[in-house]
Amino acid sequence: MLKEFREFALKGNMVDLAIGIIIGAAFSGLVNSIVQDLFMPVVAVITGGVDFTNKFVPLSPAVTAPGLEAARAEGPVLAYGRFLTLAINFLIVAFILFLVVKGMNRMKRREEAKPPEVSKVPREEKLLEEIRDLLAEGAGRSPRV
Repeated sequence: MLKEFREFALKGNMVDLAIGIIIGAAFSGLVNSIVQDLFMPVVAVITGGVDFTNKFVPLSPAVTAPGLEAARAEGPVLAYGRFLTLAINFLIVAFILFLVVKGMNRMKRREEAKPPEVSKVPREEKLLEEIRDLLAEGAGRSPRV
């Protein structure tokens, strides 16, 4: 049973999947940084300095705190700012993956469109091969390849 598990775990698909998950986790951190450190500050400048991560709607009259964490301690809140930030993360990831897949498909189409490479045998070599084959047939042997 251990041998079967080892064969299963070391198959190419499993290793590829593990590598994909590790790269995906690193990619997720990168995209979060892009959104938090690059994109959201630009949005904040455009919107007049609004920080979306602390945006919320109190669901109880007891919630009076100006910050999200303090408001959560006071009662239920609808934290739409965090959702907005994650939605932007998702759109950026989806767009980047779209560009990657589009690029890969373009490269694949270029490879498929290329005419197959035909090895050009010099005319003299081709004639010599034909002569060799004719001589071999005349001697009753099969021609060498």
